[in-house]
Amino acid sequence: MADKPTYRKIIHIDMDAFYASVEQMDHPELKGKPLAVGGGSKRGVVAAASYEARKFGVRSAMSGVMARKLCPELLFVKPRFDRYREISLRIRQIFNEYTDLVEPLSLDEAYLDVTLNKKGTPSATLLATEIRGRILEEIGLTASAGISINKFIAKIASDYNKPNGQKTVNPEEVIPFLHALDIKKFYGIGKVTAEKMYALGIFTGKELSLKSLEFLQQQFGKAGTHYYNIVRGIHHSPVKPDRTPKSIGAERTFSENLSSEIFMLERLEHIATELSERLQRKKISGKTITLKIKYSDFSLQTRSRTIPYFISDKSLVLEMAKELLYQDKLIDSVRLLGISISNLNTPKEEQVVVQLKFDF
Repeated sequence: MADKPTYRKIIHIDMDAFYASVEQMDHPELKGKPLAVGGGSKRGVVAAASYEARKFGVRSAMSGVMARKLCPELLFVKPRFDRYREISLRIRQIFNEYTDLVEPLSLDEAYLDVTLNKKGTPSATLLATEIRGRILEEIGLTASAGISINKFIAKIASDYNKPNGQKTVNPEEVIPFLHALDIKKFYGIGKVTAEKMYALGIFTGKELSLKSLEFLQQQFGKAGTHYYNIVRGIHHSPVKPDRTPKSIGAERTFSENLSSEIFMLERLEHIATELSERLQRKKISGKTITLKIKYSDFSLQTRSRTIPYFISDKSLVLEMAKELLYQDKLIDSVRLLGISISNLNTPKEEQVVVQLKFDF
C-alpha cells in the first residue's frame, strides 16, 4: 500500500484593516466611524480604510478626494508608522512562540509554517485560532487567517472570512476550492490579467484548469506556467524567515508639485535621513544609489550611479542623490522623489523594501 503524501501546514495571518484598527484602538472616539489613514487633501492618498469606510467603497491607494466623494463623513488621520511597527513587532513575537518559520510580507501579514511547531500541536486550524485569540487578548486587534498546504492557497483563504475569521482548505478540498473561485480571486492575478482571461473564456479556476500548458504559455508567457500550476494546487515556495533585501528605499509624494530644485533638495535631505537610519538600523550598506523622479504627468524617471565602496551614511547618500538630481534637466514639475540603495553587502538578494511616505 502506497504511503499517503505528506503536506506542509501553512498559516497566513492577515490583520484586519491594520493601520485603521490601530488608530481606532488608540483613539476610542474613532471606533465605529468611517476612517481613513492618509491624506484627504487634493494630493492626499488613502493608506488604509476602516471597515466602516470600506462599506462606501473607500479603498487603500485611492485619492483622498475620491474617498471624500464616496463617503462625505469620512475622517482622515495621519499615519503613525512607528506605532504600527511597534504593534507589528509584538504580533511577530506571538508568532515566534509557535514557529521560527515566519515570513513577514508587511507590517500586517505573515506566513507561518507550523508543520513542525513549538507547541507540538498537529492541527494548524487550532493553532491559527489560538494565535488569533492571543492577538485579540494581548494586543486588542482582530486578525484573519487562511490555513492550507501551501502559501498560495493559505493567502487566498485568509481573505475568505474577513474580518475576524479564518478558513481551512484541507488537502482533499484544494482542487474543488480552486475550481470554484472566480479567477480574479487568485492571488497574483490582477485586473488586466483577469480581463484578458475573461476575454479568453476563463472565468473560474475550473475553466483555467481546462486550458493546456501550451495554451497558457502562448497567451501569458512564463506566467502561463505559474497559472497552470497554481490551479492544480502546485506551489512549492517555502516559508522564508530570512528574506534579505536586494534594495532598500524611501520615497515621498508631495501635496503640491515641486518645480524648484531648491525645494527638492530640502525634501531629498529628509528622504536621505530616513533611508540612512533604516540602513544603519539593519546594518546594511550599498554601492548603487538610484534617484526616482515621478513627474506631474505621472511619467517616471530613474537615475543611478554605482561607486566602488559601500555607503550608508546620510551625507554620502544625500551627496549622490544631489548629483543625480542635477545630472539632467528636469522634464516637468515633480510630484514624487525617492532614493534607493542596492548592490548591498548582504549574502543573498530576494526582495525590494521601500518605505512610502505622503505629505498631508
